[in-house]
Amino acid sequence: MRDPIVIIGGGLAGMATALALAEAGEKPVLLETRRRLGGRATSFVDRRTGQVLDNCQHVLMGGCTNLIDFYDRLGVASMIRWHRTLTWTSGNGVFERVTPSWLPAPAHLAPAFGRLRLYDAAARRAIRRGVWRILRLGRSGRVAWQDRTFAEFLATCDQPADVVRRFWNTIVVSACNLPVERVAADAALKVFQEGFLANRFAAALGVPTVPLDDLYAAAPAVIEGAGGVVRSGVAARAIAYDGNRVSGVVTNEGLVKAYAVVAAVPFDRLDKLVSDTLRAADPRLQPLGRFEVSPIIAAHLVFETPIMEMPHLVLVDHDFDWIFEKGRTGAGGQHIQLVKSAADAWIDEPETTITQRAVADVHRAFPAARGREPVGTRVIKEKRATFACTPEIGVHRPRTTASGVGVGGGGVPNLFLAGDWCDTGWPATMEGAVRSGYAAAAALSDGCAGVIEDAPIAPVARWLGL
Repeated sequence: MRDPIVIIGGGLAGMATALALAEAGEKPVLLETRRRLGGRATSFVDRRTGQVLDNCQHVLMGGCTNLIDFYDRLGVASMIRWHRTLTWTSGNGVFERVTPSWLPAPAHLAPAFGRLRLYDAAARRAIRRGVWRILRLGRSGRVAWQDRTFAEFLATCDQPADVVRRFWNTIVVSACNLPVERVAADAALKVFQEGFLANRFAAALGVPTVPLDDLYAAAPAVIEGAGGVVRSGVAARAIAYDGNRVSGVVTNEGLVKAYAVVAAVPFDRLDKLVSDTLRAADPRLQPLGRFEVSPIIAAHLVFETPIMEMPHLVLVDHDFDWIFEKGRTGAGGQHIQLVKSAADAWIDEPETTITQRAVADVHRAFPAARGREPVGTRVIKEKRATFACTPEIGVHRPRTTASGVGVGGGGVPNLFLAGDWCDTGWPATMEGAVRSGYAAAAALSDGCAGVIEDAPIAPVARWLGL
């Protein structure tokens, strides 16, 4: 009997790999350092309040076909609440709802965005020009922009600086965790083409209704029920390499022998697991030091009485990007969470300063709340929330398999890579992580279906160039 397939990392990529392999009849072994699965999608009990807090708000969109499939397989799809309406504000208690109209994609959102009072008539015309250019560019056309920033693309669409800051950056920084000046243009173009224009459900927002730990609590039982093995609390120390193949994973509990290894960990973690010899043998591992990270900051606030009625709020002209309603407290109060993406400039700020900014944004958005202060606060800094999807890093994002790597190919044939930072065709997202896991599983077992197809493009959108 051959050794098992060993997967390092119990985040989304690792869980997706393990579940797909187990369902295909394999007996994968999943190693996770922590006691729970979920990786960066995790929760904790706040000692100050006793509440269970997510490290950061995680959401998905209707076009995330693989993540939706993964939740179905885990049996937790009912824990995702879908919202077809997004509420926007630039402050002073003026809230504007963006809801798809009856029109077919890609025109389904045009009436709602066309009525937004956040933007004057000139700004709305500029936005229409930009959207039309993105639509007509098509999916094949965005490949030509992979080595330039989205800001460079917008400059070719005659977008005023104010429109770039207040509209385009509002969407891009939340979707890609980078501002338009830094994010690779092809990544941002994908967000608009496939996340807003492709079909009527693509822009729907899915929000977990339970803490993230609860969302993934069933994963070990589901994976093991399908035939896999989950070993939590086991820390990988190194990937064993014999000069031709990887032979296992060195852990805090000893060597776990492997027929093949799937490294489903972030690039910086993988960099510490490979020897110089292994790195030299596999071109995918050599650029690991080139990757950069982009942080996210979450501010949890608890008020004595409710502040907001809508489930979430997109913020324009504010310091933070979003506010999410997290539920009522036992004392009749309300817990809300503010999220700041691409938070490099804030990462060294003290918690008190960030909390003050969060409260100021709440007061700006909800004038009725002015003068009211939170009775509970907690700031969470995810310094390494995602990789930075810049134009420079695109060529270094590795394939799952060794075949075809580098100019002359090569690499270690039984070492597979998975994670949102790999070459998934997506920016740093949960969807990308699951896609990479499914791709790794399919490369290892003929019984795996592989990556789920993208959501179908609406006929009119396809006719117009998507």
